[in-house]
Amino acid sequence: MLAPPAVLTDIESTTTPSAFIHGVLLPYARRVLSGWASRIDLPDVATILAEVRRMVPDQPELTTLCHWSDRDLKLAPLQRLQGMIWEQGYANGDLRGELYPNAPPHLRAWAARGIRIFTFTSGSIQAQKLIFGHSTAGDLSPLIAGFFDTRIGAKRDPDSYVRLSIGMNVPSSAVTFLSDNKAELDAATTAGMRTCHIVRPDTATPPSHRHPTSTTFAEAAERLGLPGAG
Repeated sequence: MLAPPAVLTDIESTTTPSAFIHGVLLPYARRVLSGWASRIDLPDVATILAEVRRMVPDQPELTTLCHWSDRDLKLAPLQRLQGMIWEQGYANGDLRGELYPNAPPHLRAWAARGIRIFTFTSGSIQAQKLIFGHSTAGDLSPLIAGFFDTRIGAKRDPDSYVRLSIGMNVPSSAVTFLSDNKAELDAATTAGMRTCHIVRPDTATPPSHRHPTSTTFAEAAERLGLPGAG
């Protein structure tokens, strides 16, 4: 029996506005970073600070973390600390994961039809789970069959998409990749996946001439023969 078809989706500017990532999440974590970095009474924080010291031994850990944060560097110690900060922010109601309005209905429709949905982005797996688990449309995490981040490989490397296919247990030819980034789509195509370039109206991304292009998940579903949201 053939594996069921799957949708692999990027998050920033694909399911979620970039303004939420860069205008809400990252500033929220940056504002309270110094307070969290002082919580050496928490074993997880102490472990993170020790790792930061090993990586950059010649300056205070907080200085290093702030430097990484200000440059949005995807380094594991920072991402783990940000994840702890965001987890509390979602839990106490300060944060709610923002998705484009047309994304949740289609994620639900695809999952209901047996299409397995996966995410792949440079944000940590924990950050991805929090966005979908505490979204403005409710808890969407049960719709996602698996979350992947760049520990599996760079997003512009075709080999990453080969590894993703193996990790999803779905043949590359049965995977449709949705992203706002043409280089990522090129890499996925090289690995044998179908693609769709998502060009949201709030982004400055020019349409691709190498991939089917859509401005919403509704258009993507129609172009790719995926179920609509009804």
